[in-house]
Amino acid sequence: MGLFDQILGAVNNPNQQGSLGQLGSIINTVNQLSNTTGTNPSTMQSVIGVVGNYVRSALQQKQATEGNEAAQSLVNQYAGTSSNPQAVNSLFSPDIQQQVAQVAAQHTGLDAGTIQQLLPVIVPLVLNFLQSGANNQNPQGSGNSVLNSFLDADRDGDVDIADAMQLISRHFGR
Repeated sequence: MGLFDQILGAVNNPNQQGSLGQLGSIINTVNQLSNTTGTNPSTMQSVIGVVGNYVRSALQQKQATEGNEAAQSLVNQYAGTSSNPQAVNSLFSPDIQQQVAQVAAQHTGLDAGTIQQLLPVIVPLVLNFLQSGANNQNPQGSGNSVLNSFLDADRDGDVDIADAMQLISRHFGR
């Protein structure tokens, strides 16, 4: 089951934290970022896709060294729709932050400096998506289907947050 299916499953499961309101606020924030930067939402979704790939690598490393609960804890601590520089600093060194911005700039044509300024909003957005699969009763547990799918335990590469975001945007008609 793909990431989009996992997110929709979390929305439909009363035992998981995902909700249509949560997804709507994520999409609204993406649209606000698009308006702020003067880009279209698909360009912003591409930026988020690049950032999401780096978030996945950072969370996979966290999971490998400290376990599933540590990765889930980081997601729970920093998920949101507002700016949080600590979220970026908890996942990426300053060198990696520059690398993320440069790679996203190469993929989208946006200025790397602008992308780096947006990271404190984009990283919590990605984590907010991932939090949707957490269990309502035990959010720190390792049973987060969305996070597990995102981290792609079998490493087949069949995960892309930009694709999931695009599908959700279509689902919401935005």
